Amino acid sequence: MTISDIAERAGVSIGAVSFALNGRKGVSDETRARVLKVAKEMGWAPSTAARSLAESRTETFGLVLARDPALLGVETFYMQFLAGLEAELSTRGYGLLLQLVPTPEAELETLSRWRSSRRVDGVLLVDLTIDDPRVALLAESDELPAIAIGDPSVAGPLACVWTDDAASMREAVHHLANLGHRRIARVSGLTQLAHTLIRDDVFMSEADALGLDPVLVRTDYTPDSGAEVTRALLTGDEPPTAMVYDNDVMAVAGLTVAMELGISVPEQLSIVAWDDSILCQHTLPRLTALSHDVVASGRHAGRRLFELIDGATPAAHLDYIPRLIKRDSTAAAPSA
Repeated sequence: MTISDIAERAGVSIGAVSFALNGRKGVSDETRARVLKVAKEMGWAPSTAARSLAESRTETFGLVLARDPALLGVETFYMQFLAGLEAELSTRGYGLLLQLVPTPEAELETLSRWRSSRRVDGVLLVDLTIDDPRVALLAESDELPAIAIGDPSVAGPLACVWTDDAASMREAVHHLANLGHRRIARVSGLTQLAHTLIRDDVFMSEADALGLDPVLVRTDYTPDSGAEVTRALLTGDEPPTAMVYDNDVMAVAGLTVAMELGISVPEQLSIVAWDDSILCQHTLPRLTALSHDVVASGRHAGRRLFELIDGATPAAHLDYIPRLIKRDSTAAAPSA
């Protein structure tokens, strides 16, 4: 169905149809109403391709993930984030171009190619690092609007949507300290990620301020690595009485290891998970967790990127402060 067909049935010129359908001046109210009525009766819809060419827009946002595809479905975070993002994009008829690449270098190359070719109208950056080269690339000009999902301290001049991980970590440490725990372990994530380092720094500084005995161990966020470090800690000479895991799947794996070793949770070991999920709510015992509405964060990021392409000035937008949901996996420290 074309505007020529509408013009013929409505008995007006093609130009008049164009003015009427695009809400422009140049036709009377009567003609506009007749054209719109005929268009509706004929089931006409605007050509997305033609409109995109006219407006120099692709109606697509881009997201590149330097992740192992086999591990992408293990962590619930990205599936929830993408669900929220897609829900927001659909309100304006936009699509998401998601590309998985093997390395950070390949991600940078993809973003550079998208910027030069205008393959997408805007991009989202996740997994920010200290002195992130992607931030430097996209800050060179305003040719490709970008929203960084991360702390303002590493987002540079780019707009960002961020969660206050520092405040959340303080709450978790104080919760365990108030329960009498003194030897607390943090099962941390990848060291190159900025949010990991922010959580690490606050964990150690708060533990020092409270006179605790902190332990910091590294993982790659997978359940296997979470289980491995948990077993090593709990069978060591000075096992912790509380553990804070950097995601939900590692916390569940840690709970399983404790059960295998005959260590009762929470009577002998308290567990706190980051990124509350359905996993945390249906273990036995149910896991105390730092809750973050990741679906809402995805929607928020999409909304802010739309604002950028519509001309908004880049700014930092606090999304959420993950709050501690106290369940059955934390209790008073065992007596000596």
